[in-house]
Amino acid sequence: MANAEKIVLDIKGVIEMTTLSQSTIYALAKDGEFPKQKHIGPNRVVWLRAEVVAWIEEKLAHAA
Repeated sequence: MANAEKIVLDIKGVIEMTTLSQSTIYALAKDGEFPKQKHIGPNRVVWLRAEVVAWIEEKLAHAA
């Protein structure tokens, strides 16, 4: 069984979890405001689920 911290998401999974658009996710990552994607193949990128969850939790903690 995989370690929970090693579970990965594709862009569709990240969009579903965050409700952000693909372009917003890439723009935030480029600006260092969202977890960076990991390249696992020549044409394949994924995000670590734990990093996306931590980002969401941080945003919720600062929400009014």
